[in-house]
Amino acid sequence: MWNPVSGKELVKERLSLKGIDPLLLCGRLDENLKLLSKEFNTDIVLRGNNIILCGEPEKISLLKLKILSLIKEIKEGKTISKEDLGRTNPSPTVTNKQVIVTSKRLIKPRTSGQVEYLRALNSFDIIVCIGPAGTGKTYLAVAKAVELLKKGVFRRIILTRPAVEAGERLGFLPGDFKEKIEPYLRPLYDALYELMPHDKIKHCIEDHTIEVAPLAYMRGRNLDNSFVILDEAQNTGKGQMKMFLTRLGIGSKACITGDITQIDLENPNLSGLLHIQQVLSGIRGIKFVKLSKSDILRHPLVKKIVEAYEDEAESFRDKH
Repeated sequence: MWNPVSGKELVKERLSLKGIDPLLLCGRLDENLKLLSKEFNTDIVLRGNNIILCGEPEKISLLKLKILSLIKEIKEGKTISKEDLGRTNPSPTVTNKQVIVTSKRLIKPRTSGQVEYLRALNSFDIIVCIGPAGTGKTYLAVAKAVELLKKGVFRRIILTRPAVEAGERLGFLPGDFKEKIEPYLRPLYDALYELMPHDKIKHCIEDHTIEVAPLAYMRGRNLDNSFVILDEAQNTGKGQMKMFLTRLGIGSKACITGDITQIDLENPNLSGLLHIQQVLSGIRGIKFVKLSKSDILRHPLVKKIVEAYEDEAESFRDKH
């Protein structure tokens, strides 16, 4: 067969649903198959205990891996959600070392990019994770920090992020400095509350086992035996980034996360996150991990929004 629009050959693939209830994969009125068909731009038809796929070879290859991974999850007793259907990456093979154990939950990487990220968190002292919103950059780093704190690998967790508007609109917010800065730090607290009991977090903050603070508070400090996370790093200046990196003390690990497509600095070219990609990429012991839109695990529309902005940016570059 031939697709006259794309000029590419079309292929057919038949997959057996033997051993599972087809309804669990296909959904009510085949709604799951319709979502997969749209996601992969292919035709999917249910025929008895088989599904027939038709489309371009590379898309069918990815869709086949996707469906086989969903069948595997169903056989393991998992209920398929719309979020699962929206993940274009097949479920990766996960080792025990890549499962994070916290007080409240077990966390597994759900994309190949996240597997690479957790591998880096296990193996390197400085990890720089760059990727779009919704890829789990901050959440996985906080989860790993919580796990290692519980195991006694580190004595402290330090979570920090820049307040890029501290010299501008921040002054118009009500309250003292602590109250003004609270909105910037709230996402870090949110991640903690998903991973630890509230009373435990309160106790850890009171005895300084866990510290959540603006990046400016890191100046002049020596951070020994700590898991340190710098979030929203795209909004650090070059000097701030150097200051943060040189705070790392003996027995510590640092994870730097950010999205270089959402820089809020007046001059985006001065971002410390952009700069360290140029000056630190060759240093042994520092690992750069790049996540992409295929690692997004939020609402399915988030991926489409990221794609739309990427297309707009590419169009602008082409015109200029």
